[in-house]
Amino acid sequence: LPSQISEKIKEMQEKGLELSAADLYSLEQVSLKDGIVQFGRGCTGELISAEGLLITNHHCGYGQIQAHSSVEHDYLTNGFWAMNRSEELPNPGLTVRFLVRMEDVTEAVLNGYVSTMSEEQRLETVAKNSKKIIEEAQKEGISYSADILPLFYGNVYYMFVYQVFSDVRLVGAPPSSIGKFGGDTDNWMWPRHTGDFSLFRIYADKNNNPAPYSEENVPYRPKHFFNISLDGVQEGDFTFVYGFPGSTREYIL
Repeated sequence: LPSQISEKIKEMQEKGLELSAADLYSLEQVSLKDGIVQFGRGCTGELISAEGLLITNHHCGYGQIQAHSSVEHDYLTNGFWAMNRSEELPNPGLTVRFLVRMEDVTEAVLNGYVSTMSEEQRLETVAKNSKKIIEEAQKEGISYSADILPLFYGNVYYMFVYQVFSDVRLVGAPPSSIGKFGGDTDNWMWPRHTGDFSLFRIYADKNNNPAPYSEENVPYRPKHFFNISLDGVQEGDFTFVYGFPGSTREYIL
């Protein structure tokens, strides 16, 4: 987990990472986590400008591209590009979530549990404690949301606190012949020559806080964003992925 990155940072640095653990995840300073969002409920997006522009996969934005398409404007087939801010398209129901912090809450979640309890009683205890912890966490900031999840197959419980933005507008997407090239046929074939991306922009109120869609909203000013290197990557460069995987079985032997 990002909050545990200090346990692995030395090994990563030996492999070529030039960043510190605090550069990746920190509560005291701006870090990479502040430029990464959970897009919708199951994708990753990265901020790539100081004005709220984010990039995610084409298949992650597929539903929004489809929703805006019609016989007259077939954005799935032909792609879509907003030529100015007024042409960026709102997407009711779409949210992005910035990770504020994560916390091991195992002890608090299991407060009151004893080994003689049935599984049903254990689950009731976990649910009751979790509800209280989440309610308190969501009071910490504007448009905060919190989840408590069992990790490592129920051995620990972690709380993830997010700030949620709901004014997210479609900026651009390539034609499906580029963005979805290969589709399921080549999904796990490498190299996969796919332009699998779409562009959105996060909007906020004049104070840079989350707000429902409004014509008065302005582009969000992120704490951190990523510069895209036109030099690309070279053989031997250190690379890693930072985001929201749908699932992982890394520790199953």
